[in-house]
Amino acid sequence: MTDQDKKDERHQARMQKVKDKVDARIDAAQEERGIVIVITGNGKGKSTSGFGTVTRTVGHGLKAAVCQFIKGSWECGERNLLEKAGVEFHVMATGFTWNTQDKEKDTQAAQEVWQEAKRLLADDSIDVLMLDELTYMVSYKYIDLDEVIDALVNRPPMQHVIITGRGCHRSLVELADTVSEVQPTKHAFDAGIKAQKGVDW
Repeated sequence: MTDQDKKDERHQARMQKVKDKVDARIDAAQEERGIVIVITGNGKGKSTSGFGTVTRTVGHGLKAAVCQFIKGSWECGERNLLEKAGVEFHVMATGFTWNTQDKEKDTQAAQEVWQEAKRLLADDSIDVLMLDELTYMVSYKYIDLDEVIDALVNRPPMQHVIITGRGCHRSLVELADTVSEVQPTKHAFDAGIKAQKGVDW
């Protein structure tokens, strides 16, 4: 046996061990139910990640809906695409709270979108619901945390929910099945580069 043959044999043995571990984990994961996914942290890409999952849902012929909090009246590239594919959108559309500086108006706008979110959280025809930037609404107390938890716990058993936004409340993190924290290493905006169509919005 040549040295290369020995290397190939050792590599194959290592890969077989990896495969055995992966196969065992797959065999052990047999429960099938709707999950709650939280994408939080200070880095860029939380909403983008959520929209990727919504797009995947639509690609499989399943039904998705999106409720957007915080986001303003900017054109949204994802919405332009996904509404044409039948995705229902409800958008707060009052602009960023630091721009409006009107708590009463922001609370009312948040509640209007939240009422639609609650309806969708009770609709078993919705396979995936994205609650974009919901974390801020809970932090600012525009939407009651206990009401959010109750709606999530009592949603249809096969419905998946994606929650995005910075500073996710620990109770939502604990409730979630999957939590990803996006951390910033570098951001173009910090270097004076403006947000650009097709990349940032």
